[in-house]
Amino acid sequence: MTGQIIAMILLTPFGLAFIYAGVHEYLRLRSSDGASYGLVYDEETGTTHISGIAEHEDAYDPEEFDPNDFNGSDDEAGKS
Repeated sequence: MTGQIIAMILLTPFGLAFIYAGVHEYLRLRSSDGASYGLVYDEETGTTHISGIAEHEDAYDPEEFDPNDFNGSDDEAGKS
């Protein structure tokens, strides 16, 4: 087997997965009349991540975030 054939065999599953994900996302987008993505703040871990946001929820706005409102980590809780 030549190197080109081996490369095609190795890359084909990734290409098919990419195409499947694209079609799946396109069908989901059409069925829900669009999607709203934004930052979601997780209070337990103090981190943010990008996720789908429901229509009735607000996205996390970094400019409105006050770090003093965060409870802190477990290490800080034991010092009080």
